[in-house]
Amino acid sequence: MKNIRNKVQLIGNVGNIPKLEETKNGKKYVKLSIATNNTYTNKEGEKIKDTQWHPVMFWGKKAEIADKYILKGQEIYVEGSLNYRDYEDESGEKKYVFEIISSELLLLNN
Repeated sequence: MKNIRNKVQLIGNVGNIPKLEETKNGKKYVKLSIATNNTYTNKEGEKIKDTQWHPVMFWGKKAEIADKYILKGQEIYVEGSLNYRDYEDESGEKKYVFEIISSELLLLNN
């Protein structure tokens, strides 16, 4: 059961062009946003399309693969864990971030 705790699986479309970056310690990473769509019918009988955006982080070799092969708009499968963190911005205000740390990546179309 340990392996299914804090597990996220998404299939969605990439919302931005991947850009390989490095931390001050030299670790490579890519940040992406993935859009998933949900359709439902409201009280008036109208079909509504609801788009949710999910921030995803790729580290190391997966970051290099994401940078080289993923295109904006491409459909991908991502598996990973949900991570919460906080930091202080330049004005000293505390900010809260959630993101998916990817452990698996599958390119679904080009």
